[in-house]
Parts: sequence; structure tokens; C-alpha cells
Amino acid sequence: MSEEKYVPKTKLAEWFDSRLPLLSLSHHLKSYPTPKNLNYWWTFGGILTFCLITQIVTGIILAMHYVAHTEHAFASVEHIMRDVNYGWLMRYVHSNGASMFFLAVYIHIFRGLYFGSYKSPREMIWIIGIAIYLLMMATAFMGYVLPWGQMSFWGATVITNLFSAIPFIGESVTNWLWGGFSVDNPTLNRFYSLHYLLPFLTFGLVILHIWSLHVPGNNNPIGIDVKKGSNETMPFHPYMVMKDLLALLAFLLLFFGFVFFLPDFLGHPDNYIPADPLVTPAHIVPEWYLLPFYAILRAIPSKLGGVIFMFASIFVLVGLPWLDSSKVRSATFRPIYKKFFWVLVITVILLGYLGAKPPEGIYLILARIATAYYFIHFLILLPLLGRYEKTDPLPMSISDPVLDKPGVMDKFKEMAGKYEGENVSTFK
Repeated sequence: MSEEKYVPKTKLAEWFDSRLPLLSLSHHLKSYPTPKNLNYWWTFGGILTFCLITQIVTGIILAMHYVAHTEHAFASVEHIMRDVNYGWLMRYVHSNGASMFFLAVYIHIFRGLYFGSYKSPREMIWIIGIAIYLLMMATAFMGYVLPWGQMSFWGATVITNLFSAIPFIGESVTNWLWGGFSVDNPTLNRFYSLHYLLPFLTFGLVILHIWSLHVPGNNNPIGIDVKKGSNETMPFHPYMVMKDLLALLAFLLLFFGFVFFLPDFLGHPDNYIPADPLVTPAHIVPEWYLLPFYAILRAIPSKLGGVIFMFASIFVLVGLPWLDSSKVRSATFRPIYKKFFWVLVITVILLGYLGAKPPEGIYLILARIATAYYFIHFLILLPLLGRYEKTDPLPMSISDPVLDKPGVMDKFKEMAGKYEGENVSTFK
């Protein structure tokens, strides 16, 4: 199926579309041809768009009542929770929404890793996606500081201190971030401003992400390109729209389960204590979605080395389209890569667990082993697998894995003959 060109039905529509082609764009998005075999792992793009819009809307409402001052920030959050109409709901949707946002983005990223969505010709889609992920982490970290609780203050102190490890300019960069010589009111003001700004930059990158997707088209679970103008595609609306909505409803059950029944489960109890520079918490940890990188940071004995490895663990993903030299996209047809993929998933989960533990004893040893494997996977295993792995034969089309199953074609012929009243024995 090929995309139909939009033809205005009225003179007003023709005049408007010739000057601002919003109607053509809307038609393109509606009739955009998508592969028929997309499964529910492909619905997380729509879920992520919903999460971003939810975060922006609730964030704007919260910003109306928040006071970015060290003496009033904690009290303003309590005011939102206790005195503002449905303020508690806005805050819980916003705070738990950040966790749900990262949960969805991690599933989205690992889906891309499994099905090879980063491979040619989709390198730019992947790179923009990693840029969105970096902005998300920066935004989330700054948002974590705003309540000005114990974990907010000390988390900001520890993380911003990392920049002091940069040779020659480290101290100057750190003081610039702080707006002084310690985490104080100027720091809070800067973080508040950036936390408000970055989601809009993220939204702009999301538009570029979707735009770049529409150039090569969607990848699919089989990992082979669909034939243009064939019956292997279907319009985005209503087929994928309804699939996305169903997945979104299921996701919202989990989301609002946390909002209404476990609103503080994913937070830290110390953040309900006002920030005190004179009292250090027993164990300083970031939010759960940053824990794998925190574990990598602490696994390296050197402060500068930890910073380098932490940032390298993210930037290595940018080079993934070139590190993985295999011509086969989908792990479905890569038996060895499939096993290593699941080892990587376990490794990242383990790093998240170790990031929440003290950096000592067995926890430190395991963190170093997991960190080593993380980099070995991308820098050594993927290039070697691309060269030496024996892959399974690829089907001729995305329909073959379904149509080639025993009995499928017989049932199809029977149904076709019943409804068409024709002899379809020569079908296929």
C-alpha cells in the first residue's frame, strides 16, 4: 500500500493548504504506511509522546505554585500537596510520570537494540533518540533537586562535584554551575530555569525524531524492508492508532496504580526532610532510572575515570550503528547475538541494583564486573559477531513467517473462497 496524496475538497481548504500545509501533514500522518507485522513493542513511541505531554502540562501547573528559593522551596512543595486544589494529584502524576517516562524509554531503547532499529538507513533516528535520552536525564536530575529535601540537596552536591574532576577547567565549571562556592540559592534558581526549559527542547527533538523516522519508514520485527507499493503495509490510522491506544490504556493502569496506591514508592524517604547542609544522609542515591550509570561511576577507583566511564557508557550508544557491522537487523535471525542481548539486559538491571547499594565489598566487585561486560558487549562482542556470526536465513517478505506456518494458507484459501465465491486454489 502506498500513501495517497492529499487533495483539498473545498476552495477554502485548497487556499489554506497552499499557504500552510497543515492539512497535507495531517493526511500524511493519518495515511502513513506502516508494516503490517508491527507488534506491541512498537507502541511505546506513542506512549512516550503521551508521557512527555503529561510531564509538560503538569510541570507548568506545578510551576505556578513553586517558589525557587532555598528558604521557601520545601514549604512551597508542601503547600502544593496540602492547599492547592488537586495539587497532590499534579505532583504525584509529575513525579511518578518521570519514572513511567524512563520505564517506557528503556523498553523503547532495548526494543531498538533487539530488532536492530539503529542500523542503516535509520542511524539518524537512533542518534536523535540518544540525544532525547540525554536531555531526559538532565531534566530529571534537575527536577529531583527542586523539592529541596535532603536527598535533593546532597544529590545535587555529589553529582555537580563530579565536574571538578575535569582537568584545568573543572573547578571553574563547578563554580559556574553552583553560581558560587557551594550548592545554594543560585544553584536552585539555575536548575529550576533549566528544568522548565529542557522539556520544550526535548519536544523539539521528538518532532525531529518522528520526522527522521518518516524518511526511511518503520523497522519491523523481521528486520527487512517492506516492498513499496505492496500489500505489506497499512495506513497508520485507524489500525496502528487503535493498537497504540490499547497499549496506552494498559500502560495507564500501571501508571495510575502508582499514582493512587504507591505514590511514594519510587521516591526516597530522606526527601521528606528539609535540606540541611550540616547533616549528610547515610547513603546518597539518585532516582532509580539513573542508578546503572551511578554504579558505573562508583565502580572506577579514580574520580576522573569514573566520570569518563559514566559518560562513555551513554555515548557508546551513539556509535552503535557502526560498531554492529552485521547485515542482519533483527535478533530473531541472530542466534548468538540474541543470547548476548539478554546478558546485556541482566547486566543493566544488575548495575541498577548495585547503584542503590554501598560501594564496598561484593557490591563493588560485581559493579566492576558488570561495568566491564557493558563495554565489552558494545566495543568487542558486537564487532566480532557482525563478522563471524552465522545468521539464520531471512524470509523473502514480512508475510512469510506467518503464511508459511502449517495450515495457515489452507485456512486462508477456504475463507477467501467462502467470501469471494471464487476458486482460489491457485492463490500464491
